[in-house]
Amino acid sequence: MQLDHCRGQVRLARQLGLPVVIHDRDAHADILALLTEEGSFPAGGVMHCFSGDRRFADQVLGLGFFISISGVVTFANAMALQEAVRHIPLDRLLLETDGPFLAPVPHRGRTNFPQLLPYTAQKVAELKGLALEEVATATTRNASRLFRIEAD
Repeated sequence: MQLDHCRGQVRLARQLGLPVVIHDRDAHADILALLTEEGSFPAGGVMHCFSGDRRFADQVLGLGFFISISGVVTFANAMALQEAVRHIPLDRLLLETDGPFLAPVPHRGRTNFPQLLPYTAQKVAELKGLALEEVATATTRNASRLFRIEAD
């Protein structure tokens, strides 16, 4: 039943010309099958609060989606996610707080706020061997492109 409702939302986004935003939790195979069956997404899409590994990232990227990274990437036990981030092209990455949850280290376990996003950005920069400013500029540009918003 949840997949039927999800399919309806995906179709509605396509009908309205909006990007598809997906947050799957322990449902990678199901959501990948649904998205593959539904076909192309002219307005694009994003796998919000990405929690998969490199293989799943490659599959999501193959659908033309962006991948959004939360504070989980800063957790010591997030090795599969960290490996995925190393291989996701910078022009397909987004950053997010997923507030009020998933605060990055050193604030793990507390309420998450937008002002904590630089911790996530810094970890992504470290994993990719890039400067923080490069990650910030690219991910802002990516969000602006996906959601068709003007960025300063």
